[in-house]
Amino acid sequence: MLSRLTRPQALAVLSAPVVALLATAVAAPLPFSVAQPGLTANVLGENKGTQVITITGAPVRETSGQLRMTTIEATSPDTRVGLPDVIDSWFSTEQAVMPRDSVYPSGDSVKEIEQYNRKQMKESQDEATRAALDYLNREDENIGVTLELADVGGPSAGLLFSLGIIDKLDGDGSGGDLTGGRVIAGTGTIDANGAVGAVGGVPLKTQAAKRDGATVFLVPKDECSDARAELPDGLRLVPVTTLKSAVDALVALEKGTGEVPGC
Repeated sequence: MLSRLTRPQALAVLSAPVVALLATAVAAPLPFSVAQPGLTANVLGENKGTQVITITGAPVRETSGQLRMTTIEATSPDTRVGLPDVIDSWFSTEQAVMPRDSVYPSGDSVKEIEQYNRKQMKESQDEATRAALDYLNREDENIGVTLELADVGGPSAGLLFSLGIIDKLDGDGSGGDLTGGRVIAGTGTIDANGAVGAVGGVPLKTQAAKRDGATVFLVPKDECSDARAELPDGLRLVPVTTLKSAVDALVALEKGTGEVPGC
């Protein structure tokens, strides 16, 4: 025998699966990481008591100002990120929701990811050294460069490493500092030929830069629009595509001559 449900009964029966589905969605882990502004480090100085750039085999200049590489801090790859976390971060200016695969290699264990990030950092340091020495036409000299940056992985500090090496060896090329005494921050990968690449997480990095005293931020040109989206007041964006364009912009900014590009 079949009986007909009243309207309230029917709504109750139909709503039960919807409620269950919503509850499941709220509780289910999502393929995202929650990120926020991370540490910055002056590559011309020390980080956690260790000199970031050490050069042997050539005279090293005394520098002024700072060249600060920037980072983001993201939830670990095994952290459970649910819908409430995503919603909270969506409305926060100090956090961002990013696809986990854009932050960490997909399908790897935490240990493997840490190894991968260390490998990327080492490769980035090697490329940054080659790019800087090639820019200075000193790649054939017996110059040794050691780069140390604890607890940071990935390739996004490449541009700042190269600029730091150039500033320590040659400055602006005429006795001055690349920084002009300013706190310069930035981000960007670099290859041995000096090409600067995009990195991601730029809006969070500009916040970290401003927090730590920067007034100028070097950004890969392709990420200008991202950098402008939530740019802190008082922070000047300078787009770059190559190591040479970054040096030229800093020299123009320091000397007050020539055009300094903007986003």
